[in-house]
Amino acid sequence: MSETQKTPRTMTGRVVSSKMNKTISVQIPRIVKHPMYEKYVRRSTKVLAHDEKNECKEGDLVVIESSRPISKRKAWRLHRILSRAQEV
Repeated sequence: MSETQKTPRTMTGRVVSSKMNKTISVQIPRIVKHPMYEKYVRRSTKVLAHDEKNECKEGDLVVIESSRPISKRKAWRLHRILSRAQEV
């Protein structure tokens, strides 16, 4: 039997906090249709992701991928940075 490798699930979001060591907080927005009123509503989810090199800053657009649990709330890993935050 040949073993097939599962590709990890990926999501795109914006870094809202990078104050922790090797950890970033990523907010992932989505748009859902309200079941009764059928209007589209914005919803978001915040997850913690592992950032091994501490390279992310707040406001960066990143791609994260699922991984094995790293800590109690952290089961995502930084895959790549799509764009950097705008400098003011």
